[in-house]
Amino acid sequence: MNPTHIEHIGFAVKDLEESIRYWEKVFGLKCYRVEEVADQKVRTAFFRLGATKIELLESTDPGGPIGKFIEKRGEGMHHIAFAVDDVQAALEQATENNIALIDKVPRAGAEGLQIAFLDPRSTYGVLTELCATPKPDK
Repeated sequence: MNPTHIEHIGFAVKDLEESIRYWEKVFGLKCYRVEEVADQKVRTAFFRLGATKIELLESTDPGGPIGKFIEKRGEGMHHIAFAVDDVQAALEQATENNIALIDKVPRAGAEGLQIAFLDPRSTYGVLTELCATPKPDK
């Protein structure tokens, strides 16, 4: 798989604006992007922290993945995302290593990145996201 870095750490939150204020006030970080990912029923906000980002996730539908997560577990850390050069190749390698997949093929995620999730039952309870490493503009 050869991840290049931790792309981001995702946190499930009930109130995106309130959470943005917390991260900006307490940690001095600046939210640089808020967007809705309709097919995932979520609004996201991003902060940069060195080479890693913090992603806040607010459900737009109580029946969506984040809504269900918060109902079951409450607010908090939701997933860790690793940057990889080729998400499809990383999924194939995960399958070869008997890791169950949530996504069998990459899909569009926040910030226009190709993403895929590994099943936490195969990753020691940690929901793991694979993100395509953005290609530098030429």
